Amino acid sequence: MFVRNFLVWLRVGLLSAALVSVSSVDAASPSLGGVAPRGAQRGTEIEVVLSGGQLDDAQEVLFYETGIEVAKFEVVNAGLVKATLKVAADCQLGSHRLRLRTATGLSDLRLFFVGALPETTEVEPNNDFAMPQPIAMNVTVNGTAENEDVDYFVVEAKKGDRITAEVEGIRLGITLFDVYVAIMNAARFELAASDDNALVWQDGIASIIAPEDGKYIIQVRESSYAGNGACLYRVHIGHFPRPLAVLPAGGRPGETLPVKFLGDVAGERVEEVTLPPALQSSFGLFAKDEKGLAPSRIPFRLSDLGNVLEQEPNETHENATKFAAPTALNGVIGAAGDQDNFRFTARKGEAFDIRVHARSIRSPLDPVLTISAAGGPAVAANDDSAGPDSYIRFGVPNDGEYVINVRDHLGNGGVAYTYRVELTPIKPALVLSTNEFVQYVQPTVSIPRDNRFALVLSAARYDFGGPLSIVAENLPEGVTIESPGMPANSTVVPVMFHATPEAAVSGKLADLIGKLTDPNQPGLEVTGRVEQPIVLVRGQNQIPFWTESTQRLPVAVTNESPFSISIVEPRVPLVRGGQIDLKVVATRKEGFKAPIKVDMLWLPPGLGASGSIAIAEGQTEALIPMNAAGNAELSTFKIAVRGEANAGNGNIMVSTPFANLRVADMYLNLAFEQAAVEQGKATEMVVHVQKQFDFPGLAKVELLGLPNKAVTTVQDATIETKDIIFKIATDATTPAGNHQNLFCRVIVTENGESVIHNIGTGKLRVDVPLPPRKDEPAPMPVAEKPAEPMPAVVKRLSRLEQLRLEQQEKEKAKKKK
Repeated sequence: MFVRNFLVWLRVGLLSAALVSVSSVDAASPSLGGVAPRGAQRGTEIEVVLSGGQLDDAQEVLFYETGIEVAKFEVVNAGLVKATLKVAADCQLGSHRLRLRTATGLSDLRLFFVGALPETTEVEPNNDFAMPQPIAMNVTVNGTAENEDVDYFVVEAKKGDRITAEVEGIRLGITLFDVYVAIMNAARFELAASDDNALVWQDGIASIIAPEDGKYIIQVRESSYAGNGACLYRVHIGHFPRPLAVLPAGGRPGETLPVKFLGDVAGERVEEVTLPPALQSSFGLFAKDEKGLAPSRIPFRLSDLGNVLEQEPNETHENATKFAAPTALNGVIGAAGDQDNFRFTARKGEAFDIRVHARSIRSPLDPVLTISAAGGPAVAANDDSAGPDSYIRFGVPNDGEYVINVRDHLGNGGVAYTYRVELTPIKPALVLSTNEFVQYVQPTVSIPRDNRFALVLSAARYDFGGPLSIVAENLPEGVTIESPGMPANSTVVPVMFHATPEAAVSGKLADLIGKLTDPNQPGLEVTGRVEQPIVLVRGQNQIPFWTESTQRLPVAVTNESPFSISIVEPRVPLVRGGQIDLKVVATRKEGFKAPIKVDMLWLPPGLGASGSIAIAEGQTEALIPMNAAGNAELSTFKIAVRGEANAGNGNIMVSTPFANLRVADMYLNLAFEQAAVEQGKATEMVVHVQKQFDFPGLAKVELLGLPNKAVTTVQDATIETKDIIFKIATDATTPAGNHQNLFCRVIVTENGESVIHNIGTGKLRVDVPLPPRKDEPAPMPVAEKPAEPMPAVVKRLSRLEQLRLEQQEKEKAKKKK
């Protein structure tokens, strides 16, 4: 029966690989769809099959966590890799994130689980309650919940034994799977059942104390019977403890303290624990007793704050638990309608960040946080500022005593409704993230030897400002990074990775770190690391259902690319309101002719660029049109272009070196006088020139945006020009109306290149000629006379003056008649 489940896992893996490979953009696009089996007992060796696409040059499994060693690695074919994993006896329980590294890229992130119990496999048929699959107590069963499938397992237990079934479904990160687990007696009565348990998200935990000797049935299924071949699960069944919460919910790094495990069917248990010596972003406690070890942890916060435990009764301001800030308040909303109060003294002008941790520590509590003056009204309240948890930045309005109140939004309560309120002084913080190349795909870094790869980081600064520098740690040998740094007024920065020609093909999980580098704030130290939220399971409308957050960036050196690209650095600026064509040049290896898609790595503030440019098949260069808004930031920026092409075994992405692009103000300003004309006649449009900067030679000025069959000529301008007069001729069919989008394209030639300005806006009104009056005689024929030189124009007539003059001419003609 192991073969049957192996084939299911393999089928799921191949299907996932097919889906993932569509969106992968890394070098040669290796994809990893499945890992079969999905887990193992620690202290054992197991052969796993990694299935996907373009894996024929796979070289290594990269694990984010320690404790698993690859003892053997074999590439079977482009779709299958076999690896023998040696799981350490003290390996941490739970999920271990991994990627496959090939000679040409990095795969998707997948999960492998480590348990404390021996592993077994579901054997069909086991969907009849009367014929459940017999299993030993204290095992982990690997199974699949097919459509309308119900899996039954039977265990033997003695009266008073604790029986717990904890199932991993959505946490495997495969598909949208709402798993249901129940424990029944032989008479088919449910003794415990669970669909969603707050501690294990959308997975379930069922736990009982056996009421009598006998057989007990464990049921596992999809909650609405709508499973499929991708609904894999791991259900841990045994006597192990399964508390649902811990109190306090946090502590200082390195300290030893007593903690109380809550929610186990066998009752509360106090244990002394020693915490790790350093802060960790993700930490938890595993409950353990003489019967076994819980299969998953209870989140536990590590911070530099001391602990205060609630002292009952504390339902009023008068009997509130007293404390001194800053600290961490820990308690339980133990019953429906319960609420806890804490009282402290504060001075006017003090400020605290007050954050309730409940859902973030997997408590079912939906906290509401209220701050009141002692004995008085509320001064601040919050429900869901921090996701489902609560947060208030509290500026103390007056000296005095204040009360913090915590309750459940719906008035619920119970033994597992724990919380931790952290009151901290306001501290600066920095979080970096990687910008996606493709929507919903977090980038990895694959750098071909003797080439470059680039990405863009975003920064979220909290309670500080200033420029940032970017540094990297734990890069592969032969890899360096280059970054211009992030100015104080920016939230994005490009980062370039270089691999030397001698760099070995290899990979590491690197740390990318941002640091405040502001000489005006010498005493302030702020650092932040890159965080990548990798969504493994999405629901309808792309809503994330299971996300793995990582703080290390996968970086690999890959085989050489068949092409490289570079920018021909502009020798002139891109001016506000102007445009420029950025030339990108490709160097191709002999025989490589595939088209290369090129686009800007990033765009400085106020700049735009075409995103659909390619260096055509067999060609070596392309132009990327760029433009600058009228308010584009004036500075010199480091820009780069990404290039992506199919190298025959998937896509390879590289980057140009950085090039300088200066954004400058316009060399001149133009002011347009409004013009008007009747269809079929001519007029003039006067444009006043205001020079802002000197420029060489003649500028070519072209009036654009004229209506159909209205024409003019290109004019010249120098630094001395004050006015430009465009003589506009129209046709009898030129569209009548107000044409308000006229502008001038001004081209200045400098250093042999064009500085292109687009300056507007002018208006031209085209009128339909008035029809002649019925009693108006036909105009007298006028004998042709030799053209006379036009007198010098002292003053240009306005349109109103032109109409008056025409009327006067008509009246003169009448009198002569």
